[in-house]
Amino acid sequence: MSDYQATIGLEVHAELRTRTKMFCDSLNDPDEKEPNTNVCPVCLAHPGALPVANRQAVEHVIRVGLALGGAISPVTKFDRKNYFYPDLPKGYQISQYDQPLVTGGKLRNIRITRVHLEEDTATLSHEGQGSGAAASLVDFNRAGVPLMELVTEPDFRSADEVTDFARELQLILRYLGVSDANMEKGQMRIEANVSLNMGTKVELKNINSFKAVHDAVLFELKRQEEALRAGEKIRQETRGWNEAKQQTVAQRSKEEAHDYRYFPEPDLPPFETKIFDIERLRTELPELPAQKRERFMREYGLDERRAEMLVAEPGLAVFFEEAESELEELSRVDGRGTLFNYLTSDLRGLMNDAGVGLKDLKVSPEHLAHLVSLIIAGKITSRQAKDVLAKMFATGADPEDIVAQENIGISSDTAEIEAVVTAVIAENEVAVNDYRKGKTASMQFLIGKAMGKLKGRARPDMLTDLFRRMLG
Repeated sequence: MSDYQATIGLEVHAELRTRTKMFCDSLNDPDEKEPNTNVCPVCLAHPGALPVANRQAVEHVIRVGLALGGAISPVTKFDRKNYFYPDLPKGYQISQYDQPLVTGGKLRNIRITRVHLEEDTATLSHEGQGSGAAASLVDFNRAGVPLMELVTEPDFRSADEVTDFARELQLILRYLGVSDANMEKGQMRIEANVSLNMGTKVELKNINSFKAVHDAVLFELKRQEEALRAGEKIRQETRGWNEAKQQTVAQRSKEEAHDYRYFPEPDLPPFETKIFDIERLRTELPELPAQKRERFMREYGLDERRAEMLVAEPGLAVFFEEAESELEELSRVDGRGTLFNYLTSDLRGLMNDAGVGLKDLKVSPEHLAHLVSLIIAGKITSRQAKDVLAKMFATGADPEDIVAQENIGISSDTAEIEAVVTAVIAENEVAVNDYRKGKTASMQFLIGKAMGKLKGRARPDMLTDLFRRMLG
């Protein structure tokens, strides 16, 4: 057992989903591809331009605080965080220091220190490196976008705990509708403060995937332990994650709070948060992921793994519930397991192959429920159901209409089925003799031939019984 205990704290930044930026009327559009399009004198830091706080962004952070059980500060204010970098047009960032919007709270037994609001920076891109004509370009579309920062206490003890927390926080932000929190797009960025035995901490900066967070923390813990065992001192610094080398790399010495020379933002006065009607925001909170998992297991009899698969994608959970409600009206037999499988496996497979999301899906929850009810009632086979689902996916038609129009379904004509079985026996003498000699695999061959003639319109168990009876 190691003599060293990990002590890890997180700083998580999430871009908020608002119509405009934090302090101006420029559009907040993360999908804008043309550089320097959504800009104005305020977010470009022109002299004399004055900021006005985005009310929706403040409400979003309050809702996050309420969801995490934090305390909403009665009075809050903005502060100037001073540092110089090319992506910061003003030479300072409007943030919050000693009076954040939210203090306290907890998620997965990790204590939340604070949640505050600030503005994002511009985006830098580097071209021609190493060619003799190196250049850095600045895109101000992101400058001034509302940015939530959540800071935890150093309560994490492993890389697994870090990633579990980050995934759950991302889900909460999506359920609240305050952020898309897409890490690949930079809408959620994680910084981890890593130390051993509460010693000197190292900050891992701007990590943009859950795997990278996990691997970076794991590597850094190992690096620090090896250094300490070798008698070396840990430097307080910021480090980045080098994906290619699978290691953290030194960037710069770590700043302290006094290095930023915080002082109250003179252009934005302090304000009372009661103007946002905190109790109304509290009552309007949606069902959160942990609550939904528990309810799905209790109400629908799902195990933990299946409940997690649905809850991990809010739209999928809604689709399942709507389909389940319809299925309850159509069938007295419990078909939740069949519904889950066709939704998460068959339908999801079609969506992945076509690159289609839930928003563009032609199959409605009601129609998927109709398909499952046909399977449960024995009106179509599972093989036929897959074919019908493919047609539903392409056209959006009701499965009952597809079955009727294309004469799909299980035949109720016993005479027809018996005639087909008789014909198959007559046409496949070798397989019949093999079966009679004890080669049971020949039965599947004969059933396949019969299914082909009937175009799948028979139950395999019924065909099996008929062949056994006729072959003696």
